[in-house]
Amino acid sequence: MSEYSPNMSRMFALIDEVFATRSDAGQLQVTESDLKKLNEIHPAALSELANENGPVIWVLVIPTTSSVMNDFLDGKIQEREIPERTIPGATYDCIYLCSATTLPEYRGKGETKKVCLNAINAICKDHPINTLFVWSFTKEGEMLAKSLAAESKLALRNRAVTQPH
Repeated sequence: MSEYSPNMSRMFALIDEVFATRSDAGQLQVTESDLKKLNEIHPAALSELANENGPVIWVLVIPTTSSVMNDFLDGKIQEREIPERTIPGATYDCIYLCSATTLPEYRGKGETKKVCLNAINAICKDHPINTLFVWSFTKEGEMLAKSLAAESKLALRNRAVTQPH
């Protein structure tokens, strides 16, 4: 029997299917220590919508600096290094939409966008955010990022996917 809730097990499978995190050591894996660090960066970094079976939507948005994100876009650092190079308590000017994972039966209802906007708005209350960065792996992810940037009035910068997933 799995130690995770039924939805959490499905989330992990979906994350691995879409992002192929297990085969890409450069991607953020979100370990317990990562969760602690992300919470220190900002409590809204990891947000979810859950029901009695666990999370149905899981969103990871990392407030950071343009310097860190430009290094990521330029290939100077890997995704897993973004939280490592983000100093808790600093002033952040951008947000990295790292992932938005939604169970299939909850897609297309606007709930993922709401969870993302709530997290973005919470971060924007504390920091002068002007840019949303994303590394889109799916057409849906790219559409979500464009919608979030427009609604939040943030510039959007996208890192191209260089390998098939």
